[in-house]
Amino acid sequence: MEMTDLLTPDSVINGLRVTSKKQVLQDLSERSAALTGLAGREVLDTMLARERLGTTGVGQGIAIPHGRMESLDRIYGLFARLSTPVDFESLDEQPVDLIFMLLAPDGAGADHLKALAKISRLLRDKSICTKLRGCDSSDALYALLTEKVAERQAVS
Repeated sequence: MEMTDLLTPDSVINGLRVTSKKQVLQDLSERSAALTGLAGREVLDTMLARERLGTTGVGQGIAIPHGRMESLDRIYGLFARLSTPVDFESLDEQPVDLIFMLLAPDGAGADHLKALAKISRLLRDKSICTKLRGCDSSDALYALLTEKVAERQAVS
């Protein structure tokens, strides 16, 4: 599974202006509606239910909200770089500015976990996060997120 299987240029947002965790989830849920064909409210309800189980703010300014929905046909991702970090109740209590939302079909057990692992590995790379925070456009974010790992390592 490649990042291009999860993201499209339309699913990457640069400089998202929000002031809270709930606003982040609302905005990304609404944006996901155009990509998935689902109602934004249905996506938001799924995201909020997942957050009630425990925060998806993983630390280092990163959150990976995710959920499963029976009406999806495949896994979808949305990435946002926030204009101003927000409190996401993260494990390290630091505000979040990089958010990768993942939506998966109910039956996508192993693929859902593989996608989460791939995203987590990518965003654990401090140099990648520094570059993501320095991007000035959605196109630049998309290009960085979808670079092949071998190309990325050759440049580093």
